[in-house]
Amino acid sequence: MVYKKEIGVNFMKLNKSVLSIFALLLFFSANILAQGVEMTVEGWEAKMKSLKAQKISLTSEIASLKTDVNNLRNTKVESYEDCMNKLYTILGVTAADVDNFRVAVNQLDGRIAGQDGPKIDSQKDLDLLKLNKISALPEFYERDNSTLQRDLDAWIEEPTEIDYTVVRGDNLWNIAKKSQHYGNGFAWTMIYKANRDKIKDPDLIYPKQVFKIPKLTEEEKAKYDKIRRNYKPAPVQ
Repeated sequence: MVYKKEIGVNFMKLNKSVLSIFALLLFFSANILAQGVEMTVEGWEAKMKSLKAQKISLTSEIASLKTDVNNLRNTKVESYEDCMNKLYTILGVTAADVDNFRVAVNQLDGRIAGQDGPKIDSQKDLDLLKLNKISALPEFYERDNSTLQRDLDAWIEEPTEIDYTVVRGDNLWNIAKKSQHYGNGFAWTMIYKANRDKIKDPDLIYPKQVFKIPKLTEEEKAKYDKIRRNYKPAPVQ
C-alpha cells in the first residue's frame, strides 16, 4: 500500500536539493568577493572546478528524485476503505463484525464511565473484548488495552455490605435509621434477614454483637421510601 505522504516527502527532498545548490553558489560567491584581487587564476579555476562537480552531483540527485516523484504519481493510491477492507480480510472478519464490536466497546465504555453494575462484570466483558482479534485494529487497540482498563482500575466500588457493632440502647429500627446505613427505620427487616443466624428475636439484640448491614438496591430503596411516605401512625387514644 502506497500513501500520498510519500510524494510529499520526495517533493521536500527535491526542494531541499535545489536550495542546497543556490546556497553553495551564494557561499562561494561571497568568499570570492571577499578575497577580491588576492585570488590567483589557479585559485579561481580550482573553485570553479569544485562548484561544477557539486552542481553535477546535485543535478543528478534532482533528476533521480524527479523520477521517483513521477513514479509515485503514476502509482495507484489505495483508498482508506480499501486498506481497511484488506485488514478485515487478514483478520478474517467483516465490516458488520467490526460495527458490532464497536457497539460493544461503546456500551462497556458507558457502563464504566457511569460505574453501572458490578465492577467485576465490566472487567469480565473487557477481558473478552481484549481476546477478540478485532481489538488489534488501530481504532480499538489503545482504547481496549489502555484507556478502558485505566478507567476501570480507577473505579472504586462501594462494599456490598458493612459490619456494625451493637452498642447499649440499640435496636434494629434505630440502626436502620442511622444516616450512614439506610436513613430509614422501616428497612430494619433487611438487617434482620441478613443476620438471622445471630438474631433469634428481632426485639432482642445485645451489645457487642456484630451485624452485617447489606447495601440496598435502588429498587429496595424505593420500596422502603414508599412505605415510610405512606405510613400513618395510629391515633393517640
